[in-house]
Amino acid sequence: MSIVDTVSDELDALASTLADEPLLAVALLVFSVAVVAGIGLLYRSVTRTLGERFARVLGSYDAVAVLMHPDPDPDAMACALAAEEIATDRETAVTLYYPGQIRHHENRAFETVLETDFEQIENASEIEESTVVLVDHNEARDFHGADDIDPVAVVDHHPGGGTGGRHTDVRTEYGSCASIFTEYFEELGQEPISPEELDDSGEDDPLAGRLSPTTATGLLYGIQADTSQLTKGCAGADFSAASFLYPGIDEEKLDRIANPEMDPESLDVKARAITGREVRSAFAVSDVGSVSNSDSIPQAADELRRLEGINAVVVLGDKDETLRFAGRSNDDRVHMGKVLESVLEDIPMSGGGGHARMGGGQCSLEHMEGLGPSEGISREELRERLFAAMNGEM
Repeated sequence: MSIVDTVSDELDALASTLADEPLLAVALLVFSVAVVAGIGLLYRSVTRTLGERFARVLGSYDAVAVLMHPDPDPDAMACALAAEEIATDRETAVTLYYPGQIRHHENRAFETVLETDFEQIENASEIEESTVVLVDHNEARDFHGADDIDPVAVVDHHPGGGTGGRHTDVRTEYGSCASIFTEYFEELGQEPISPEELDDSGEDDPLAGRLSPTTATGLLYGIQADTSQLTKGCAGADFSAASFLYPGIDEEKLDRIANPEMDPESLDVKARAITGREVRSAFAVSDVGSVSNSDSIPQAADELRRLEGINAVVVLGDKDETLRFAGRSNDDRVHMGKVLESVLEDIPMSGGGGHARMGGGQCSLEHMEGLGPSEGISREELRERLFAAMNGEM
């Protein structure tokens, strides 16, 4: 007997059995339908894009908190706006939180020009929602109760081991977190709509299924800010994201954010950084002393880095008993994040890190001077450490 005949006989026998046992036939049918449905659900789950997964997570809650890192920059603020738009489109209530302050003149312009609604907090207990999403950082830090936050989702481009309970998307090769959120909108099919098109649409809800000009403008500036106008630390995805966003930006608002009036102190700190710099080989360190606006320190680092013959620079200054550091590098030998991490790692209540091209850090002046288990270190010794680290000697 052939295999075909054998199979045919088995099928005939099964058909006869099912004809005699109708309950068995129904049970088999229900089981088959359940298996097919399960396979379908598994397939859809596996084939969903990261953007679709993120939107699905947010849409499964009545309310979520989106938390930015302390003293948020344009990249973090843009990502918060993006997360809010994705959640709101799925009828999920959203509150945008940040610890610290928004002080840099461009950051304040971002907040004002785009008419954002950010809530400042000092303690994690001020977050009303039980569901928290982290954007542009993967571990809550540097404010009371931060260690108790267990995020449901994390979207970031910085190194670190933080994860979300239901969604983790950390792409350290990207120059900005805003580029990741831009990809989310692409994957969700939400094309940007220009301000002119929005005004002339005549539709009851012209933003339905589209990316708003406010969020598109914020995301583009976030990309520009974190990549120095797409000139440093970029990936191809950052250029692709900028291209996708461009048709929907509000050029007038983008210009107002990028070119705000500068306060006199920022100019003064830049001048102090330049005149007080010490240069060794192609590396520079400058201590600008006490400042009232700590955001003037990274601005000074950006300015000092532009001087001819300087490939890597660290600017430090103090405010409120805290010494703050800002580093910039265009030298492949100097990973600025690792430089600041190594310099500050053995000082209690201190820390530093960042990317190859850009880094930051801070330490308590009391602990630097010997409070706690350390013996203390002077600002002059810190300067020597910085030069040693940039030279690869630490």
